[in-house]
Amino acid sequence: MTSICVFGAGAIGGLIAAKLESAGTPVTVVARGPHCEAMRANGLALRSDGREVVTRPRVETDPRSVGAQDYLMLTLKAHSLVPAMAQLKPLIGPDTTIVAAINGVPWWYTYRLGGAFEGRRVEAVDPDGVVSAGLPPAQALGCIVYPAADVVEPGMIHHTYGDRFTLGEPDGSRSDRAAKFSELLIKAGLKAPVRARIRDELWVKLWGNMAFNPVSALTGATLDKVLADPGTHAVCRALMVEGQAVAEKLGVRFAIGVDKRLAGGAEVGAHKTSMLQDLERGRPLEIEALLGAVVEMAGWVGVDMPIGRSILALVRQRAEVR
Repeated sequence: MTSICVFGAGAIGGLIAAKLESAGTPVTVVARGPHCEAMRANGLALRSDGREVVTRPRVETDPRSVGAQDYLMLTLKAHSLVPAMAQLKPLIGPDTTIVAAINGVPWWYTYRLGGAFEGRRVEAVDPDGVVSAGLPPAQALGCIVYPAADVVEPGMIHHTYGDRFTLGEPDGSRSDRAAKFSELLIKAGLKAPVRARIRDELWVKLWGNMAFNPVSALTGATLDKVLADPGTHAVCRALMVEGQAVAEKLGVRFAIGVDKRLAGGAEVGAHKTSMLQDLERGRPLEIEALLGAVVEMAGWVGVDMPIGRSILALVRQRAEVR
């Protein structure tokens, strides 16, 4: 039987665990606090498509009692990886596939990238190589998360929209491990295409996140207001143009244009970005994975990002003075 552990079983992790369990695929979740206690006592409940189901994944607080897994799905935010390294170690063996369901530039980004930047460390998300040492890039499987969900109360996940988790190997290969995990997600009622050029799709999502999240956090505005206002719309567009220049220097091909991506963001409506939600709740911000890493890579490829550098500095300052 395939062993699967979801580490960071909050909204997205809980959604995945509940979906897999509902489809008959056993899952272990590592959690803590009231959410953990509620799942142990009452199960993991998922509200989705007007229905509510209660599942019973194995719930643990100590990864040492779980052991090495076939698939370890990480649904943390990127800045939580370094503090979690010691906890993650018991879950990873030589054959463990690490499914990186994390927003932003991932620690494995330059693994098998090819060209001049092959294997270069992105300090913004892998300071001093700590993450790569604990999570070997050769064992990583890229995963782009599209659904939105919330933990509405301990043990209860509300899935609001989206059902796609795009998978891809850093080297573009069609691996058995990617195909198998895709099959498990599809069996669970999710869309899980495997893409040869995972970085292209990663950038389309990052393209919006690197602009919408920090601008929303700085203004306190929901996404519809950010993109309806001519001033903040212009800032987002300029920031995305800078990001596109960096990505294309790294070999990325964009399937859509910047204005279509902006229009797609506007269609989401009165949505509080995750960064704005974190700011309001006093949580650390994922600014380094979403923008800091892009500014860092801009220096590699000789692209100037004056808007990006300014927004990055403002958000860092905002985070410090909360």
